[in-house]
Amino acid sequence: MGYKDLKFPDNSLFLVTGGAGFIGTNLCEAILNLGYRVRCLDDLSTGKQENVDLLINDENYEFIKGDIKDFDTCLKACEGVDYVLNQAAWGSVPRSIEMPLFYCANNIQGTLNMLEAARQNNVKKFVYASSSSVYGDEPNLPKKEGREGNLLSPYALTKRCDEEWAKQYTKHYGLDTYGLRYFNVFGRRQSPDGAYAAVIPKFIKLLLKGETPTINGDGRQSRDFTYIENVIEANLKACAAPHEAAGEAFNIAYGGREYLIDIYNGLTEALGVDIQPNFGPDRPGDIKHSNADISKAKELLGYDPEWSFERGIRAAIDWYRENLA
Repeated sequence: MGYKDLKFPDNSLFLVTGGAGFIGTNLCEAILNLGYRVRCLDDLSTGKQENVDLLINDENYEFIKGDIKDFDTCLKACEGVDYVLNQAAWGSVPRSIEMPLFYCANNIQGTLNMLEAARQNNVKKFVYASSSSVYGDEPNLPKKEGREGNLLSPYALTKRCDEEWAKQYTKHYGLDTYGLRYFNVFGRRQSPDGAYAAVIPKFIKLLLKGETPTINGDGRQSRDFTYIENVIEANLKACAAPHEAAGEAFNIAYGGREYLIDIYNGLTEALGVDIQPNFGPDRPGDIKHSNADISKAKELLGYDPEWSFERGIRAAIDWYRENLA
């Protein structure tokens, strides 16, 4: 069953933090399409005003410009909320190495602020974004919950801390928390711009412009690229998950394994261009190979991703062709 068949109590209110970002906007839109109310909290530091403007005319959508580092803002945002989908965080492994203090304040203290605000407002479910980066240097594939290695970046550390704090809130305060370890999410509205942009939109934009992308490393690194629709499903199924599954973290992926050079070659073919990439140095803190065992999410959340990489990449290419033209 996909997420479109899920039922929540009438007039349910979902708070999406980071709701003007790539994943957050897609979540807001999906919840509105299901007929429920959405409150978006975003400070627009990495989220975009245009994503807010896309939804602002829906009577069930409310936007609060605010920062999760401010506890009073978090308290206000959680008033009357049934479900929190906490996506607010700064991503990027390399940037976290450059800005460790900010990542601690934003990704750890900000998430803790949201957990406490949700507890004080008697929120039913608290679903939050974690990351496959928590596996660190653990060499075995596929990646499986409970088998983590040494962390390789401040970003990974922030996500591991978030999981531990969430576990405490379930154990001591009875707040049902569900951590979603995202594996390389891609799809519509993911920004191709900036030094820390994700690889798929960056490649597509450069190739559409006839420019030469750079691949960090030799291109033989592999990832479990996961289309945005699967992530929406995971978030909403976590909101409907039983108490018994609370306090846990779950791999959210398709369960595949794609090599970067193969993706690049597939994109050039799909876009009808013949451009050889540049190869640059490996990025510090990056994991060489990553793919997910998703059996725990299937069993405890009912997660059953419908979008394969191939289906998702076709949809993404179509979206960027239309919106980057």
